[in-house]
Amino acid sequence: MSLDDYRQEIDRIDREIIRLLQERQGFAEKIGEAKKAAGAGFYAPAREEALLAKLEGIAPESLPKPAVRAIYREIISLSIGRQMEHPVAYLGPEGTYTQQAALKNFGSSVPLKALRTIPDVFAAVERGEAAYGVIPIENSTEGAVVHSLDMLAESELKIVAQVYLNIDHCLVGHGPLAAVKKVLSKDIALAQCRSWLQRNLPEAELIETDSTASAVRRAAEENGVAAVASAIAATLYDVPVLAEAIQDKRDNITRFLVVGLKPNPPSDVCAEKTSLVLSLKHEPGTLQRALEPLSKHGLNLTRIESRPNRRKVWEYLFFIDFIGHWETPEVQAAVAELRESCDLVKWLGSYPNV
Repeated sequence: MSLDDYRQEIDRIDREIIRLLQERQGFAEKIGEAKKAAGAGFYAPAREEALLAKLEGIAPESLPKPAVRAIYREIISLSIGRQMEHPVAYLGPEGTYTQQAALKNFGSSVPLKALRTIPDVFAAVERGEAAYGVIPIENSTEGAVVHSLDMLAESELKIVAQVYLNIDHCLVGHGPLAAVKKVLSKDIALAQCRSWLQRNLPEAELIETDSTASAVRRAAEENGVAAVASAIAATLYDVPVLAEAIQDKRDNITRFLVVGLKPNPPSDVCAEKTSLVLSLKHEPGTLQRALEPLSKHGLNLTRIESRPNRRKVWEYLFFIDFIGHWETPEVQAAVAELRESCDLVKWLGSYPNV
């Protein structure tokens, strides 16, 4: 076959792919109509994860699993996006890592809406102005995002999914490096680059902003100002990258949560994680007693985080994650025992453990 013959074959295959995509979309819309008639949600994180994992499993070695996942993420996104009446809110402005997490989870066909603060994201979902919200919850080197913990404790929204994102920070600004007098970014982003900034810009003033992207916007307008942010944000706002990969640890990962009005039902297609917040009674050994039911009922504790209770001085809330769904018998048995040692046991959500 000639080069032109190969190209004609690719054109033929592409036409067939488009035809099959259109056919698939038609069936997806029928499923969406059936879900709507039954009062079921159009977004099913466990079902999506099971489908993506299955497709990765049947893909031949010549098709890398991440590529298969990315392609079908966009195919699924097209179906979901056409069913959504409201956008997905995220911590903005455009160009933040939270936007990247939202795109990784929902794909580019789902409408997104940037909001200024984490409480704004929660409020938009609570009022029905956004279908879901995406927020950062913890970083692998700097720990919890306290504003997100506080909002989870106070809100009735439920966690429905989690997203892990590799974080590569850049120093962004109109150089040269020696001219930088101020470095702006989100508090947790500055902390992730603390050692690099001390070595390379020891005299620069570090200033916290609402987000990494808002820092880039200021760096675009002010001389002597640089921002810690992503290369994507630098490109979006047309600001030069002065240094790449400035995070202190190369394996720098941030975990994000997707929150919504309705909780996920139990799934039989993938493992699930449950998040709770506890308030303990003022008695010796209460934390130890509170955690014993998890072990007793075979529940694997994966995370525990303490946070001051904003409603009671010198009292603390404990945020815990463990494997299992809230509605399963073993979890309900453990929760019944937890209530004996706790003033508060609040379910924050159950979601795919991926």
